[in-house]
Amino acid sequence: MTKLLLAILMMTLFGCSTQQIKTANTAFQPPILINQAPHALASQQIRQHSILRTNTHNEPAELAQQESLFPRIAHYIKQGVASWYGPGFHGKKTATGEIFDMYAMTAAHKTLPIPSYAQITNLENHRSIIVRINDRGPFVGNRELDLSYAAAKNLDMQQDGTGAIEIKAISPSQALPQLQQIAATQEQHVYLQVGSFGSEKKALNLKNKIAANNLPEPNIRSSTYKKSTLYKVQIGPVNSTASANQLNEQLARIGITDTQFVTESKQSDSSRATM
Repeated sequence: MTKLLLAILMMTLFGCSTQQIKTANTAFQPPILINQAPHALASQQIRQHSILRTNTHNEPAELAQQESLFPRIAHYIKQGVASWYGPGFHGKKTATGEIFDMYAMTAAHKTLPIPSYAQITNLENHRSIIVRINDRGPFVGNRELDLSYAAAKNLDMQQDGTGAIEIKAISPSQALPQLQQIAATQEQHVYLQVGSFGSEKKALNLKNKIAANNLPEPNIRSSTYKKSTLYKVQIGPVNSTASANQLNEQLARIGITDTQFVTESKQSDSSRATM
């Protein structure tokens, strides 16, 4: 009888021990949640602050990214105050990693995806332009947007420094025809800019890389402010969305995904290939 009671007691103790082990395993769930947290944070950062780039050989990365993001911001229309920035930042890196060019049609916004496009309207004179969002800001007061000097000048805001504007998010496929329409009224063309550098050597290396892969040979344009010179590598003029998409696909195959539409004067266009 004593042996039977001893056996029952041992089985009971073993059962308790097993239950304690299971409880201990449950207690280790928090580290699993900790491991998941960075992914949730990364998702939030991509939506709000991150450089939106991929390097794929199957599609035009930047256009594909922006088109896929566009449904999320398709109804983004907001009015507010815009300012502009220029000389103090010319030649420095933007949030996308690009070199800021005060003469390019770009802007800084706090939350719109970068890079992306937006139509900006001056609510006082009703002028409209298309800008590429490639930087973060402004971080002063209640301002909604920081325009490049060129963008502010096209809206006739450069003298006052600030102005009332409306921001409307648009997709790259919407941006191109509107850019072409605006450029035509200003004796300009639209180009696909594939790089911007503070070094002429880097610009030449990119130009040679593209030409070596049997793609349309880019041209290099330079812009200088005081002692700072930017060398912009551009292909075009671009005359259709279809040709721009095809060119981006070809460029993505050789690892060039950070492209943008820009408007430039028609000077020296005779040496360029039309896309």
